[in-house]
Amino acid sequence: MFRLDTDPTLLLESEERRQLREVLRELLKETCGPEEVRKQAAGPRGHDRLLWERLAGEIGVQALAVPEEFGGAGYTFAELAVALEETGRVLCPAPLLPTVVLAGHTLLRSGDRQACQRWLPGIADGSLTATVAGFPQAANVTAERGAGGWVLRGEADFVLDGEGADLILVAAEAPDGTRLFACEPDHRTGTGTGPGVGSGTCERVARRVLDPTRRQALVRFRGVPAEPVGEAGQAAAIVAAVLDAGRVALAAEHVGGSAHALDAVLEYVRHRTQFGRPIGSFQVVKHRLADLLVDLEGARSASAYATACLAGGRAELPVAASSAAVACSGAYRLATAEYVQLHGGIGFTWEHPAHLYVRRARADEALFGTADDHRLRLAGLLGLTGRTSGASRTNPASRTD
Repeated sequence: MFRLDTDPTLLLESEERRQLREVLRELLKETCGPEEVRKQAAGPRGHDRLLWERLAGEIGVQALAVPEEFGGAGYTFAELAVALEETGRVLCPAPLLPTVVLAGHTLLRSGDRQACQRWLPGIADGSLTATVAGFPQAANVTAERGAGGWVLRGEADFVLDGEGADLILVAAEAPDGTRLFACEPDHRTGTGTGPGVGSGTCERVARRVLDPTRRQALVRFRGVPAEPVGEAGQAAAIVAAVLDAGRVALAAEHVGGSAHALDAVLEYVRHRTQFGRPIGSFQVVKHRLADLLVDLEGARSASAYATACLAGGRAELPVAASSAAVACSGAYRLATAEYVQLHGGIGFTWEHPAHLYVRRARADEALFGTADDHRLRLAGLLGLTGRTSGASRTNPASRTD
């Protein structure tokens, strides 16, 4: 039985979080305007390394939800959600989702102190980027014992930031079942362009995806050395928990993106005139914006509740995460549609930033399961059907070919 209630004060923004939001918004306004985002996404790494270092050094974003014993600030996911909402608001290409949320939560959930002590400090101080493979994406990776330890063989597709991540945490099939492994491609192996120091190679091929601000890659493991993370038999539970954390993070990003779209449309309809008056004064436009505001506020509430559940380790997190996924992806879809439609008078072109938000919204819909997947999951979790497993389809919808 799930209790769908919580202390309302946990859903409110504290003064500390409000200040964090202000500082972040000021920095991102300076570094992540539409043209800057395009340049970062088109660069060799897919994001601005200097901005990544500033987020870590000046504000400590990457360290927010990392325990102090592993070099972090010791806050909760509630503080990290503020950062995710603000980066989602400007489509910042920095790999916070794969590095801090997915990989960071995987290490913490594993209970492997040695692995946490080795890699979490690098995540917290911004010197290490990381990702996961074989979680929601299509994957066929096996682990076997080689002469010098474990090696990985096979491939994982649509790996977030898979082309450049310093650390890849992989769910692979071992002789004793599915296990988690850590692989450092650039430290021990080649990257597909030549032989590496180790005996294996790890080829990483960028995928052409709908959203250029969130890179994905095909990763081929060819005898690459790896180290086990956690114990055998833990992988399924860890993956399920990490995917829910990813859904909550994505919901926060979607709230930020939807809020930007609403603000941009409001600014436009105040000044765009037709028949001698601002188009925002027409009743039909007012109704559409009111509908969007209602959806956005509902998404904000769903995101806040899911964040509180994750931050507090509450048992109803799976219900809250899927509910937030449905509400926030729906609001984002509507917000980006109105962003385009209500700017129609300018003659929509690729140079306008609206299309980047449309791409992000559409690509994210399938990242950790579609809205229909989550409705089915919720029906199972609430006892309406027999299905209780996590939404785990692969994400071919993110492809453009």
